Amino acid sequence: MYEFEARRHAKLAVLREAGANPYPHGLTVTHTTAEVLALIGDRDNDALSDDETVVTLAGRLMFKNEMGKVGFARIQDRAGRLQIFVRKNDIGADAFKDVWKKLDMGDHVWIQGTLMRTRTGEATVRAKAIALSAKCIASLPDKHKGATDPEFRNRHRYVDLFVNPESREVFLRRSKVVRAVRDFFEARDYVEVETPILQVIPGGATARPFVTHHNALDIDLYMRVAPELFLKRLVVGGMERVYEINRNFRNEGVSTKHNPEFTMLEFYQAYATWEDLMVLTEELFEEVAVKATGGTEVKFGEHTLSFKGPFRRLTMADGISEATGLSAEQVRDPAALRERWLADHPGDAKHPELPSTMGKWFEWFFDEYVEPGLVQPTFVTGYPTEISPLSRRSDGDPDFTDRFEIFIAGMEIGNGFNELNDPEDQQARFLSQVEARDAGDQEAMYFDADYIKALSYGMPPTAGEGIGIDRLVMLLSDTQSIRDVILFPTMKPETTGTVAEDDAADASAGDAN
Repeated sequence: MYEFEARRHAKLAVLREAGANPYPHGLTVTHTTAEVLALIGDRDNDALSDDETVVTLAGRLMFKNEMGKVGFARIQDRAGRLQIFVRKNDIGADAFKDVWKKLDMGDHVWIQGTLMRTRTGEATVRAKAIALSAKCIASLPDKHKGATDPEFRNRHRYVDLFVNPESREVFLRRSKVVRAVRDFFEARDYVEVETPILQVIPGGATARPFVTHHNALDIDLYMRVAPELFLKRLVVGGMERVYEINRNFRNEGVSTKHNPEFTMLEFYQAYATWEDLMVLTEELFEEVAVKATGGTEVKFGEHTLSFKGPFRRLTMADGISEATGLSAEQVRDPAALRERWLADHPGDAKHPELPSTMGKWFEWFFDEYVEPGLVQPTFVTGYPTEISPLSRRSDGDPDFTDRFEIFIAGMEIGNGFNELNDPEDQQARFLSQVEARDAGDQEAMYFDADYIKALSYGMPPTAGEGIGIDRLVMLLSDTQSIRDVILFPTMKPETTGTVAEDDAADASAGDAN
């Protein structure tokens, strides 16, 4: 065990031997640091000395300065930080010696005192009573730099949150985003529901699922990749406006934009169209941005994003044509698309998954040439039917669907469309997906006979959409990695040594406490 933690454990043993409980309960708190600061307001020390208000608060010790029989500290609670003034004559000799003198950085401390302002003008609580409320025995990150290493911050979020105020603000903003989403849909007569996470047949998205096994039933189950098919079953059942803020699981890669476990909003509205949902999405994003950030202009990296509608509309074909210089006719010609692709990527000539159809080529071209340039909110429309297995075909051109995706800052944020409610057409598309799976596409959908049965009872004309909550929070908090907006992102287990060794390796060796 490292010397730092050995010293902390030794202090813990001394406390226990002296009969003191280093982890007491029953300590009441009357004020947060923010509430104390509000009580102090702009009053000077003369005015505060006449105020007999007694406050009781608690927090983590983030700074300590001992000066003989007096000292200063800063504690941090959920509302912020506040300075504490400690004097031996105020708290008593025993508390000064047995509590104050033995407090270490990171300890949780309980304070009862009165209001004051120091000579430098800082709002402060003058301690009249003090107690240890929880001993910290782990090593802390460097007290000046904080936990700046992304690996450390994501792996030890419990440290990141109290060391880095900006990280805490991200998750407070995330909470505001989710609350604003709920308020938005509740105001429009939507019903919030819950659908199964464990499913016999995974569906609702072209994604590779996680597989588990139910022992009692002796069957394999799949972690939900999307709630779509269950939510549309509810529309069949007469719940005409439903939404779910759900956790989804996809057995795919990890990147700054992807985490295997993520949060998504999905909503469905009977007798609405995809055009209606684009307008609804503009209203949603504008309202959420205002509630979460205070306005519709949001900084993200080097860009300033505008969440004020209306947003740009762009067909997939036009986007590819603009980015590559291909004509409208060439964009719909698989041979022309292949030639253009190989001109830029000659090494792909023998690629085993090189597309042969317009729809698949659209995916490749869009991801490569179009998506990175979509900075301001943009609705992309005109998705080919073959890459949209759950979307309704366009009446004007059955090779395409009534579908859109919204892109912001080069990321897909949402996907919506007129729902396919023809059971025979849906069955044929499921069979096409099964053929793709049999050919080796592990992300292709399964055949869901019960969903076809549900559609056979008649689903009214419906439009639905899914929006990635994690990515939306990234945009609204100027955060470049999805890991930094997920409290506990998926990571490889630590294998370099014991937990204590790994922690100490990431911490500062210079912390003298």
